[in-house]
Amino acid sequence: MRVAVSASGQTQLDELNPRLGRCEYFVIVDDVSGETWAIENTGRLSTGAAGIATATLLHNHQVDVVITGNVGPNAFTALEAAEIKVYTGTKGKVQDLLEQYRNGNLSKASGPNVGPHGS
Repeated sequence: MRVAVSASGQTQLDELNPRLGRCEYFVIVDDVSGETWAIENTGRLSTGAAGIATATLLHNHQVDVVITGNVGPNAFTALEAAEIKVYTGTKGKVQDLLEQYRNGNLSKASGPNVGPHGS
């Protein structure tokens, strides 16, 4: 299982960036192999539909779960279509959020928690 966290930097010591579609990076952890790596969120460079472009990027990297602060309706729909589980409303360091996820202390989102364009 691959878990991605929207991050302000490229390591598990960096803080979560709460903006799914506009975050700089995703720190990805493969829970089977233990491997960790970061990818640049090229979806953030989109002039529109950054959340959808970001969902496509995560799908292309075979992500199963994404942990973030906020997700809008278009991004949520795209992530749901890609069968990527979403956990929102979080904050803190990437490593702490991954630990909270592993311990079952994060709540799965049942829908978007912000309006279009983070409004």
